[in-house]
Amino acid sequence: MQKSDFYFDLPKELIAQTPIEHREQSRLLMMDRRTGKTAHHHFYELPNLLKKGDCLILNDSRVIPARLLGKRDTGGAVEIVLLREMEEKRSDDSQIKRSSEKEGESPSSGRSTTTWECLVRPGRKFKEGAKLIFGDGELTAVVTNETSEGNRLIKFFFDGIFLEVLERLGRTPLPPYITEELQDSERYQTVYSKVSGSAAAPTAGLHFTNELLEEIASKGIEIRYITLHVGLGTFRPVKVDNIEDHQMHAEYFIIPEDTAETVNRVRANGGRVVAVGTTSCRALEACADENGIITPFSGFTEIFIYPGYTYRGIDGLITNFHLPESTLIMLVSAFCGRDNTMNAYHEAIDLRYRFFSFGDAMLIV
Repeated sequence: MQKSDFYFDLPKELIAQTPIEHREQSRLLMMDRRTGKTAHHHFYELPNLLKKGDCLILNDSRVIPARLLGKRDTGGAVEIVLLREMEEKRSDDSQIKRSSEKEGESPSSGRSTTTWECLVRPGRKFKEGAKLIFGDGELTAVVTNETSEGNRLIKFFFDGIFLEVLERLGRTPLPPYITEELQDSERYQTVYSKVSGSAAAPTAGLHFTNELLEEIASKGIEIRYITLHVGLGTFRPVKVDNIEDHQMHAEYFIIPEDTAETVNRVRANGGRVVAVGTTSCRALEACADENGIITPFSGFTEIFIYPGYTYRGIDGLITNFHLPESTLIMLVSAFCGRDNTMNAYHEAIDLRYRFFSFGDAMLIV
């Protein structure tokens, strides 16, 4: 299939710039994945749209303040977004040591270190060996390598706990289509976020409140969690015309034993497994065997789901409205059919639904 098969024209004013005042008040387009028939609701009606014996799977990853504004030691502003923490190999360490010594950073200073793959701006200033300074020097860094996608591997030097340093110096890394300032950073977190590590929110979960989750559970619908740290895949556009040539970026995820057991039991008893978000969907599908049995797992996935893929791990999907020609709209199209997906998107546009991260949602069953 061609990338252009997933294009649609979206009026700019339908791109939600700020979160709705009350999370659960967002609109919810419900679609029958087989017929394409749609109905229109609000998210707070979700408990009545699910059935006793169903199971919701939520991603409990928490967004870290991954956007850092700093400068080079020679002057000039720089901006980076942390995408993925790297395992530091011995051979890489020796190269990093040489670079840091050359730039004046003493590797024997006793400071802690961590290496991350990062988006950078402006790219021309991030050559290997470039030294970066954040805050008043509380956090320093050296560029160690460039990836094939044009990102940088950056080694950070700090005292104490890295996440605490980020909490002081970092900012919430909002997507580029959001241009307004976010007044409350917690609105870009799900209410159940727990495990820090994402560069972007699993946005389908932003509509839930604690009260709504309690109501869902009270109706005999089980709730379980996976963890998938959202990384480069969220930011990376499809650049090839033939979508089969696109390479997904690896993201780390965990399916706990109790989640796998619950999913397998619910489906064996005739219930539906509804993934909240494309991240939960990808995690489950990456671990489902040909019979749909889920195995506990921790590791990385590069699974790319597009039309022609046979779903094995989920029966329903809650998701926001996604960018044209993105891997996410391809995933949705694989679940309910390209024509059904595009028809629903055009209907949502006609009815002035809000799109993307802070926008409205779909329930596909």
